Amino acid sequence: MGHFGPPAATTDLPGLDDTDVRVFQWAARHGGLDPAAAADELDLDPGEVEAAAAVLTRLHLLRPLPGPDGARPQLIAVPPDLAVASLVAPAEAELRRQLADAERVRAELAALGPLYARNAGRPTAGGALDEVLELAAVIDIIGRLTEQCRTEVLTCQPGGPRAPHLLEQAFARDLAMIRRGVRMRTLYQHTSRRHAPTQEYVRRITGAGAEVRTLTALFGRMIAFDREVVIIPHHEAYDGAVIVRDPSTVAYLCAVFDHSWTLADPYAPSCAGDSSLGEIKEAIVRLLAEGMKDEMIARRLGMSLRTCRKHIAEIMDALGAASRFQAGYLTRAPRPE
Repeated sequence: MGHFGPPAATTDLPGLDDTDVRVFQWAARHGGLDPAAAADELDLDPGEVEAAAAVLTRLHLLRPLPGPDGARPQLIAVPPDLAVASLVAPAEAELRRQLADAERVRAELAALGPLYARNAGRPTAGGALDEVLELAAVIDIIGRLTEQCRTEVLTCQPGGPRAPHLLEQAFARDLAMIRRGVRMRTLYQHTSRRHAPTQEYVRRITGAGAEVRTLTALFGRMIAFDREVVIIPHHEAYDGAVIVRDPSTVAYLCAVFDHSWTLADPYAPSCAGDSSLGEIKEAIVRLLAEGMKDEMIARRLGMSLRTCRKHIAEIMDALGAASRFQAGYLTRAPRPE
């Protein structure tokens, strides 16, 4: 198996500065480099010309020609396109070899896919759960499962609004699935209704045929493909994931999604009188009553800590509470008839 790393041929090559360029221009104009004459005409120190000549030689822009016996080799100017060819050709050849190795390995391992699929459901297969710890590998697996998806994808995205560049990447990927006839259902949290980039993404993707709903809080992050494979976060590795293929576990996770889906509301941008804001504050009240800290409440409900504290201040004001402790007590205490 070949070594998968960048070729070393060009990684240590120097760059050109203004002196190097001037010396090369002089050599090109005269067909070669006479260091003493170039130094005199360019008003440079001979040492500067020698240093430039060394750089140009390493870049194949100057080529030494043997002189008479015992004489110093003459430096001839080389056309830049030829210099590039002689410098880059070995690196390109190495890259082509590495790409060929990568494709060979990919093909060899892909051929094992059907064997794995036939045995993955058996207790002896040992493949019902696969841990993937590297983010690049997780992204690659999601990409391949997306391309292979045939009928349905279920996505649960807690954590509030997503970054605009991630939404743009998701739109291109999701649109391709929808155009293949794949049904797409996504759950977000209510807080995403107030996020302009998410509003725009949902407008575009639902226009293409996807379905999006929101809840105050979600059970966890997951992506299910064709109710056969589910991807969930790894419990320790921040960038990692667990690939679930066990039929019973996959069915259970999809059933949890379906239950949440029936409780969720169709996505609509937040506006005055939006009931989702009231649901968010009710959830904050419940979590305050449980003694949960601001940071955990914000994380649970998918909002910024600043927004969470703003809501808590409004709740405390409405309850007439002077402290979080008092607010928690008031929310737990039975109301007088």
